[in-house]
Amino acid sequence: MGTVSGGEPAKLDIEELLATRLLVQGNSGSGKSHLLRRLLEQSAQWVQQVIIDPEGDFVTLSDRFGHLVVDGERTEAELAGIANRIRQHRVSCVLTLEGLDIEQQMRAAAAFLNGMFDAEREYWFPVLVVVDEAQMFAPSVGGDVSEDARKMSLGAMTNLMCRGRKRGLAGVIATQRLAKLAKNVAAEASNFLMGRTFLDIDMARAADLLGMDRRQAEMFRDLKRGNFVALGPALSRRPLPIVIGTVETSARSSSPKLMPLPDAPQDVEDLIFTPDPEEFTRPIVRRAPPAPRPTTDILAELSKAAPAASGVGGSGEGRPSTPEMSGEEREERLAQVLAEILADPQAAYRTDSVLYQEFLVRARMRRVSGPPMAMGEFRRRVAIARSGVDEETAASEGWVMALDLSQRVSDDLQGVFLLMARAAIRGEACPSDQRIAKAYGTHSARRARRLLGYFEEHNLIVVHTDFAGKRIVAFPDLQAETAPGDPNATDDCEVPSAAE
Repeated sequence: MGTVSGGEPAKLDIEELLATRLLVQGNSGSGKSHLLRRLLEQSAQWVQQVIIDPEGDFVTLSDRFGHLVVDGERTEAELAGIANRIRQHRVSCVLTLEGLDIEQQMRAAAAFLNGMFDAEREYWFPVLVVVDEAQMFAPSVGGDVSEDARKMSLGAMTNLMCRGRKRGLAGVIATQRLAKLAKNVAAEASNFLMGRTFLDIDMARAADLLGMDRRQAEMFRDLKRGNFVALGPALSRRPLPIVIGTVETSARSSSPKLMPLPDAPQDVEDLIFTPDPEEFTRPIVRRAPPAPRPTTDILAELSKAAPAASGVGGSGEGRPSTPEMSGEEREERLAQVLAEILADPQAAYRTDSVLYQEFLVRARMRRVSGPPMAMGEFRRRVAIARSGVDEETAASEGWVMALDLSQRVSDDLQGVFLLMARAAIRGEACPSDQRIAKAYGTHSARRARRLLGYFEEHNLIVVHTDFAGKRIVAFPDLQAETAPGDPNATDDCEVPSAAE
């Protein structure tokens, strides 16, 4: 790994590491990524490696050591399948999550780790699984992401560190702050490399993990970049300061350096204030959050929906109660609530869990009686609503068969599948990439094309083009196909609401 204070080589036992796992800690700029790169380069020829890379820094390993680069901008089913085949064929890879938001990164990493974890026993070969910025995927407390994404990611990280050893998975996790990393994940590591840190709580935890006195924790403030204190059966039986050695590859990003400004040109004002003609053709992305509803409006709606109290006693007789309603009335109210939620233009880009919480709140405000709708049923209704099916098509035999076929894909893909099926049943033009992407809840046209490829791999559709290059999607089981459609069109991207 480098050298110790006396100039002797600092060695790490890879076989021991595979059985005992490793935790790396250090503030930004302390040299964590350099340390991980040194470890990966030195062990590349001895063990299969999988790197969960949130910033795309480790993709340069592919040029020198042949790591396969896996783009995280795929469906969860695709990532799980790739991870399973990675284990079968023993290929080292880098899962790059660059460009995804934090919740998408958590879901992609969880799907990939779970795919590796669920591999068949005959493929349980040893794998070094390196997770950079582990506090993102195993947070100690909930943050701005949805609860189901946090649980999914935390569960995958827990499986990696707690149960992965028997399956050949050796976790190497790196974090900027121990205090932000879930304790049950950090506690499973038996080897530690602690770098520079400044906060008292992180220094205290680092000292505890290394078995050092609390008074010695101050030393972590004085560590230089690339200097770490090592401890563990794969490193040293006593805390040992080491200096990480050089690496053969480099990250695409680097630490900022001072750079003098260029000489200002004479026409600097014209350069800055004269717009580029292309600027007027670029879409304007407005990131301002929607205006909150006034409290008075919410109170007025609640008071209007609340039934009159039947008494004033202290035994509960005076509490408002939800009157019983017929099944038809309940279904009508639920449909209205669902239509209101999906009428929001931004609803297409919100996760199902966020929409579901809003649905439950609105249903309570409407005094809908009976048990709340289950999450699975809600997702199914949202998928059908987003397909834009009309009453005539919904009553056809082809649509009933399409609903049955949609059960073969995961919940998050059903809306896209039914959208394509509706177009085929009605003989309409094939939806564009932008239309498909919005039905899936993304702005990525490339992901839309991947979804069609996924359906085709599972023998659900057949994609072909006419002589003009327009796309046609056929459904063999439905004996129907769409009319030719331009995949690059941008004028049909509105997602129908549930009321349409």
